[in-house]
Amino acid sequence: MRKPTTIECLYLDFDGFFASVEQQARPKLRGKPVGIIPFEGTEHTCVIACSKEAKARGCSNIMTYAEAKAKCPDIILQPQSPDLYRRAHHALIAEISTVLPIEAVKSIDEITCRLDTGQQHDPEGLAVRIKDRIARYVGQYITCSIGFAPNRQLAKIAGKQNKPDGVTIWHPNDIPHVLNDVPFAEVGGIGHRMERRLRAAGITSMSELLACSPKQLRKIWRSVTGERLWYALHGYAIQAQKSQRGMFGHARVLPPELRQRDHVKPVARMLVIKAARRMRKAGYYASRLWLGCEYRSDQRDHGYSDSLSLPIVSDDHACLTGLNTLWQRLCQRLSSHTRIVRVGITLGELSNANERQLDFLLNDDADRRRWEQVSHAVDHLNAEYSKSLVTLGPWQPPAGGHLGGKISYTRIPKAEDFW
Repeated sequence: MRKPTTIECLYLDFDGFFASVEQQARPKLRGKPVGIIPFEGTEHTCVIACSKEAKARGCSNIMTYAEAKAKCPDIILQPQSPDLYRRAHHALIAEISTVLPIEAVKSIDEITCRLDTGQQHDPEGLAVRIKDRIARYVGQYITCSIGFAPNRQLAKIAGKQNKPDGVTIWHPNDIPHVLNDVPFAEVGGIGHRMERRLRAAGITSMSELLACSPKQLRKIWRSVTGERLWYALHGYAIQAQKSQRGMFGHARVLPPELRQRDHVKPVARMLVIKAARRMRKAGYYASRLWLGCEYRSDQRDHGYSDSLSLPIVSDDHACLTGLNTLWQRLCQRLSSHTRIVRVGITLGELSNANERQLDFLLNDDADRRRWEQVSHAVDHLNAEYSKSLVTLGPWQPPAGGHLGGKISYTRIPKAEDFW
């Protein structure tokens, strides 16, 4: 396994991305504590993301409205603008690409780049050029923190050390002792459950973790992932494993006026169609559909989830038929007066279009092909006119929009998500 002798990777993380994009687009928000919320009109919501000014006052992402107001009474709550964030993301990527090639877009607000020989010798100058380019051609209120290190994992951790708007450079001779004071929460792959498992094994600090052997971490993780993490934290070049697509899904936090059960079903229908549309475009079929919701009853929050098997399908008709079955089950469980706060659907257990194996006991081939042709014709018309011109059944998006195009840290919305 190769161990780099110089810095090879850059990891860039935009600071308070969603809030800073709002500040750049809306001058009245600049320099003020800003929290991004799903929609207006209710105090029963959460702050999805917040600006660096709000973070300096003690606010954090995924904080309730009440908690944010208690920590920062003058916080400005701004409804989300997902399409604005999508366009800002692509503008930023375009400008950074003029300075150096982008190796991978890790999320809507994070990218990684591999450095050539010249860039390895002048990381400070490279960081200055990137920041200047963003400020000049996109906007000075969108800042970023940059980490340099021998591998991607270390560069990501480095980028968190001097936020916001910082630059951190870790050379091979800094590794691994520079990590001794880094909290577990800043290391990718160590979540709350894994931290509890480490503590149960007597490992309570990063220095103790680094003193372990690769085999010890493999045993604690119960997989090769622990061993790979050890090598990454000790400065070795680790090739990221290629991930496999596992699902297509959408969810929606509902505004107060749509939380009655009868109003939720049309939203669920549109979410299924949105997910099926994305799945067809990517060339997949699904053999399972999940329906989930969060609801309030007896002054408490509850969750509900159910699923059913699908005959390896991709067309809207089959997915909606599956949803109808799941909805009937939900109605048997929840009364018509139940307040549903959030609804989500997932199409999973995927098959590539060219690897599909049908059940020989189910003779639905002719009917299925007809519905697939209908769905592909609908997709073609909608793509040609860049809107949901034709749909299977009613199409009445809820007030506020963002159906299928909500804030997502892990998935970058497409333009068609907003049709």
